[in-house]
Amino acid sequence: MNTVMNRREAVTILLARFEDLVSLGLQALIADDPNLQIVAHDVSAEDMRAALVEHRPRVAILNFGSLRTSVEVHRLASAHEATRLLVLANRPTPAEANQMLSFGATACLSKETEARDILNVIHLASRGLQVLPRCATPPTPEPPGPEVLTPREAEVLDHLRAGASNAQIAQALYVSIETVRTHARSVFRKLGVSSRRELRGLGR
Repeated sequence: MNTVMNRREAVTILLARFEDLVSLGLQALIADDPNLQIVAHDVSAEDMRAALVEHRPRVAILNFGSLRTSVEVHRLASAHEATRLLVLANRPTPAEANQMLSFGATACLSKETEARDILNVIHLASRGLQVLPRCATPPTPEPPGPEVLTPREAEVLDHLRAGASNAQIAQALYVSIETVRTHARSVFRKLGVSSRRELRGLGR
């Protein structure tokens, strides 16, 4: 029903694999907007990279629960700079939302977000505008998904990326070297890396 002009100018959207009701709702919501066009949907985490290469969408909507690690967002964002990443999660906490943004996502929204707000964020994302999270919902049991760094682990991560030694980090944070080692091991595990060189590469 779209005209040729509308199709040429439409914002192209790629949808990850979501629960049936969420997937159907997103498809119906996007289909109702003549300025948006779905180029692929129900894309698994394993097929996401290939699908982004094939379709080159303006916006990709990712499922937080299907991410293997949170750093996967960074890898996708770095490899596909022309595609804006919008992450949907089950009531994301401020830490989860901020981590998604720091790793390259344009927005991180709850799957319970109202339809008009999701559409608004898609359009903002397509223009390259980052959408900051609103106030958090009360804490709830966490759904399956990538682990989030604690505030202290995030501080250690910043120092590790800067090339600081364990002793320098301990001095800066007023903790013991063994505490730094413990936090560093946790950071490595959560981000799926095995060396400081690989860790520093995440922020480049």
